[in-house]
Amino acid sequence: MYSYNFLTTRCVAAAFSLILFGSAAQAESTHGISMYGEPALPPDFVSLPYANPDAPTGGDITLGNTGGFDSLNPFVRKGTAPWQLPFFTHESLMGRSWDEPFTLYGLLAESVETAEDRSWVEFTLREGAAFSDGTPVTVEDVIFSYDLLGTEGHPRYHGLRQQIERMEQTGPRQVRLYFNEDNRELALLAGMRPILSKAQWDGKDFANAPLAEVPLGTGPYVVADYQAGKQVTLKRNPDYWGTDVPFRQGTHNFDSIRLDFYGDANVMFEAFKAGEISALREFNAETWNTQYDFPAIQRGEVVKSVFPHQKPSGMTGFVMNTRRAPFDDWRVRDAMIHAFNFEFINETLTGGAQPRITSYFSNSVLGMQEGAATGDVDALLAPYADDLPPGTLDGYALPVSDGSARNRAGIRTAMKQLQAAGYTVEDGTMRGPDGAPLAFDILLSKGSAENMAIAELYLQALRRLGIDARIETVDDAQFVARNAEYDFDMTFFRRALSLSPGNEQRYYWGSEAADQPGARNLMGVKSPAIDAMIDAMLNARDTEAFTAATRALDRLLTAGRYVVPFWLYNEDRIAHDARMKYPDTIPLYGDGPNFMPEVWWWGPAAE
Repeated sequence: MYSYNFLTTRCVAAAFSLILFGSAAQAESTHGISMYGEPALPPDFVSLPYANPDAPTGGDITLGNTGGFDSLNPFVRKGTAPWQLPFFTHESLMGRSWDEPFTLYGLLAESVETAEDRSWVEFTLREGAAFSDGTPVTVEDVIFSYDLLGTEGHPRYHGLRQQIERMEQTGPRQVRLYFNEDNRELALLAGMRPILSKAQWDGKDFANAPLAEVPLGTGPYVVADYQAGKQVTLKRNPDYWGTDVPFRQGTHNFDSIRLDFYGDANVMFEAFKAGEISALREFNAETWNTQYDFPAIQRGEVVKSVFPHQKPSGMTGFVMNTRRAPFDDWRVRDAMIHAFNFEFINETLTGGAQPRITSYFSNSVLGMQEGAATGDVDALLAPYADDLPPGTLDGYALPVSDGSARNRAGIRTAMKQLQAAGYTVEDGTMRGPDGAPLAFDILLSKGSAENMAIAELYLQALRRLGIDARIETVDDAQFVARNAEYDFDMTFFRRALSLSPGNEQRYYWGSEAADQPGARNLMGVKSPAIDAMIDAMLNARDTEAFTAATRALDRLLTAGRYVVPFWLYNEDRIAHDARMKYPDTIPLYGDGPNFMPEVWWWGPAAE
């Protein structure tokens, strides 16, 4: 989805090393904190490097979502909330700079201090920090929030709370958290949890609150109006407490942000062409090149902008649920990958403009390297050699077809792998050792036209193998619920990854998360080797050890054949109202809600 000139690998590595190199601890109270080294910005920084501190405020924009919503509480498992809410309505003690792999600066907290071994972290709340109703943020609110989210909140918040031994107030505005694990990332994670109001939720059922009970936040915007399932209007709080905070300079400049919900992406695109939506992200290169020529663009009322980024590719594709047959067998999963004719599908749907994802951290210095594992990567994996997926140590690469529709070589290899797994073809039907037909569903959201098109082409190949594969479409709420309960055979999967992977990796593919409802380990992988690589990442004390552990993890995930990968989104594309302006400096991570609309502003079209 992105097109730009990448920095060289050397430049990326230098930028990454700048963050990870340095002393192992913060010795005193400071304005920011990094994973290994010192924050790049000085204590007296004026604004984030990719924000315009002189940006004007004003203007009203409308953004589009597909599907609907039945909750305005994005911090619980129940229901589907607009995904943008946490970015606009709530804040944490520290805020993340998207121009550094893993550095936080003071937001609700004015400063942070840690033990040399990062066994505890202490935050000093900023005087004047307040919720949108004007009540001050207190240490009591902070402690309450960590307890509430860690027990009744979404499962993604539970892990950190379990690693906090105790919390205590150490001063009028100071709170200290003690950890029960040797994990240097915990001090940063503690700074990124949303802070909620104890007065609002104490004694109430947070996990099952009704739609009308919107969590009170400290963010620049408040929910001003909504129509259930259809529309949410966010208004910039005129009494927002953080107007003068350096981290907030040049951010959240629009007076209002309206979120409109559409049945599917095609309807939303038509609404954008008609001027009902202010900006639209486009993830398909072919669509960008061929369909963004409508009258508003020709008149200059809408412009097309492309932004660089240096993010890892993450993983996008069809994930296979290893909790159930037939995908509990790696040979079947390998057959599914060989049957997926990427080159033909890519040419058909994107004009061949987008390269394929080659691993979970591809497109970055953290990605696995070609060929056999060497050096520290090999040493990390060697103790698990007898149980590793084939290709982990000696090298694994995705199959490449000749681009023809038949993909004969891929189908032959897929057939061999299925036969090795005990399957045979009888009267044109692939049958397992028990004689039952090989059949499964691909679960998709109704609003995803592109995923539907990919699946339709994929099914043609699966039918040639005698496999009875079907597409099952459900609405967004059902899609989220089915994923949370792991109620699928194969489904669409998108996992964004960063240059600073950490504790969230346990939630993504750790063994403990595999059976935890609502976690993000959709493939259900349980691997001692993966668990060990995550631990090695978290315990790393320098750049080299961290990179080696991440590359080893990347090998395990890729060679595990859990996902049928799609194409790489290697640039960000946004078509937008010509009056929407953005800074000259693009953050390391490129686009995202912390870029558009957070640091954009409203200005004259001809500016």
